Amino acid sequence: MEKDFWTILSAILYAANWIIVIWSCFSLIGKKQDPSKTISWVMIMILLPYIGLLLYVLFGRNFRKEYQYNKKGNGDLRYKKKLADKYISLFSNKDILPKDIAEFHKLIILNLKSNLSIPSIDKSVEIYFSGHDAIDAMCEEMEKAKEYIHLQSYIIEEDNVGNRIKDILIRKSQEGIEIRLIYDGFGAHGLSKKYLSELSNAGVELIPFSPLRPFLLRANYRNHRKILIIDGKTGFLGGVNLSNNYYTEWRDTHIKIVGQSVDSLQSSFLLDRYFVLNKHIARRHNYFPNFHFSPHQNTKLDTNSILSQIVTSGPDSQWASIMQCYTSAILQAKDHIYINTPYFVISSTMLNAIKITALSGVKVYLMIPEKSDTFISGWATRSYVKELLIAGVNIYFFKRRFNHSKVLSFDNKFCIIGSANIDNRSMEQNFEITSILYNADCAKKVESQFEKDLLSCSHITLDSWHKRPKRARIYESIGRLVSPLM
Repeated sequence: MEKDFWTILSAILYAANWIIVIWSCFSLIGKKQDPSKTISWVMIMILLPYIGLLLYVLFGRNFRKEYQYNKKGNGDLRYKKKLADKYISLFSNKDILPKDIAEFHKLIILNLKSNLSIPSIDKSVEIYFSGHDAIDAMCEEMEKAKEYIHLQSYIIEEDNVGNRIKDILIRKSQEGIEIRLIYDGFGAHGLSKKYLSELSNAGVELIPFSPLRPFLLRANYRNHRKILIIDGKTGFLGGVNLSNNYYTEWRDTHIKIVGQSVDSLQSSFLLDRYFVLNKHIARRHNYFPNFHFSPHQNTKLDTNSILSQIVTSGPDSQWASIMQCYTSAILQAKDHIYINTPYFVISSTMLNAIKITALSGVKVYLMIPEKSDTFISGWATRSYVKELLIAGVNIYFFKRRFNHSKVLSFDNKFCIIGSANIDNRSMEQNFEITSILYNADCAKKVESQFEKDLLSCSHITLDSWHKRPKRARIYESIGRLVSPLM
């Protein structure tokens, strides 16, 4: 009797699995997404009963995208769209733009249309090429806060850096400064109740983004943005998270901005807050001191000012805005491109853009870590090396610890610095933010640092790559096979 029960239960579960798998497969195919990713998920669900379905529910479903995008369709975005339309009308006429702006007009228009990214004039931009310098600078600016601090990070760890940040936030809150902290529910999942309660009890507004909960199966769509805004005047963004690794061990790149772009950082921060809490902040206009400027004012650059755009992307975006921005910038390069990324697991669109650019005679330099901090991503990254070398891309493996920078620079004329890796997760799934600095001085600083980093790199050639062990080739093949799912 007992044997019959387990036989019947097993048959029911097996049948239920297949019914759900078949429904999921048809649903996935009907979404008309990336064919390679669709086929990969269909094969996983068919070949791995139960496990494949669980993996798809955890990592493959896109059921939140429409919901998230609609939820963010509020009055702030409608106002931003009206402002973006004014800029599109102005910047579409290339002939009336100054020469130092006109050469970027295609990229500026793309970012306006795909992301409502407002061109801004900044008084200064400071670039930090280490987490140590960036975190020290952020702490210094937080200590100066007079009105409020808005801090957002993917990772916060309860170590020396995390406790240093906590102590500053508590002290400033006790001084009467408004403090708001957004942290990702996965990236900062290790924070203790004690750590968080100390902040909350001091008056800090804690905003956990998509916290992990039992029976709530969602591992994708993490908030990977790193933002700091002080009093609406000074802002930070880049790749640096708040932990000891970034302060003492890893190479990274972060920037401090003073100027109009801080309003764009503020917009991103407050939209993320709205998404979590489903309510607007009171007196929102007080947090946007620069939104009074007119589009015509932002076509006039003096020798000390910097034209920039802040671009965001993620499940809250209608378009894959950062991927489109990167791809367009790559295809518009004339002489050279420097690319620095910790992970290189990309769509065929971006991959072909890089190869086409290299084959057309543009010098493309790609720097990736020799050893990755994640096993599968590391081997998946290496799986692209051979075809890039054949296309003429110059590839360098960074050997000194780990380089976490997410930086691109073009022709010594402009550069891109932000939180987005050049991988499918950053381009398609995570909430990301990046800055485009249309400024030769900024680009030259980035490229100078790239050339310094080459001293800590090994140059990869086709001959040397062919000599790698067979075991490495097997790992690369496996990494490439699962890369559409990452």
